Amino acid sequence: MGTQDIGRKLKQLRIQRNLTQEEMADRCELSKGFISQVERNLASPSIATLTDMLEALGTTLEEFFSGPSQEQFIFTENDMFEKVDEERGVKVVWLVPVAQKNRMEPILITLSPGGRTEEMAPHEGEEFGYVLQGSPQLVLGGQTHRLKPGASFSIHPGQPHYLQNRAKTQARVLWISTPPSF
Repeated sequence: MGTQDIGRKLKQLRIQRNLTQEEMADRCELSKGFISQVERNLASPSIATLTDMLEALGTTLEEFFSGPSQEQFIFTENDMFEKVDEERGVKVVWLVPVAQKNRMEPILITLSPGGRTEEMAPHEGEEFGYVLQGSPQLVLGGQTHRLKPGASFSIHPGQPHYLQNRAKTQARVLWISTPPSF
């Protein structure tokens, strides 16, 4: 990476983290003017200052200079983790196996006739579901909501909740939780 790229890459990281130059300066105990000069390659930070700036951006010198990440972002069935709970009649597939370190966790739930997911206690965050097949029911705080294929739900889970399938056919639901909770 050339010295001309350091400022541009720092600015991109700052914007990705939704930080203003002022917020960045506060975190690093630097002036907003200095942050601006570094981002425009008009000033070069010392290694110690660059380390502080990168720490504020949630990265390290090594990651910053190693170039594009080789982190996996496409997953096939072989990568996915599956858990079958025959007693409950539920199969859960973690579509992104490393989702615990991400902000959201997408899973695919298959409910056999009479199947039911475990009841989840109220928690921070949001959950989104999309019914791919069947007619499952979302039970939220004691109220039952029947869902049809193509229906979706978006909840802030402030009450106990679970999915159940009272129909005679299998149901499949794409469920995304943020932050990860499964």
